[in-house]
Amino acid sequence: MREYLYLGAAIAAEVTGTTALKFSEGFTNAVPSLVVVVGYVGSFYLLSLTLQELPIGLVYATWSAVGIVAAALLGVVLFDEPIDAAGLLGMALVVGGVVVLNVFSDAYNPAH
Repeated sequence: MREYLYLGAAIAAEVTGTTALKFSEGFTNAVPSLVVVVGYVGSFYLLSLTLQELPIGLVYATWSAVGIVAAALLGVVLFDEPIDAAGLLGMALVVGGVVVLNVFSDAYNPAH
């Protein structure tokens, strides 16, 4: 169970770093630039801990899908970026694929 906490923290750190990247203004703004570096380094460290217990395909699919959705939603909220029905459908399909991997795939869940 701890590996899923690491994965959640890795996702949060990566999304924080990516959001800070937008605020860093090409690394000319010091504080957000520092948050980018700390966020990405922390994310990859936590991801490495996750990979000690979980398969890379499952971890990367989950990490990237949740990151995609979180970053897109933060773009809407923080930066007034548009999103349309096609974008929402695409994100739903990405999340649906990760749910299939996590819940139904025998390759990633040998207990099935």
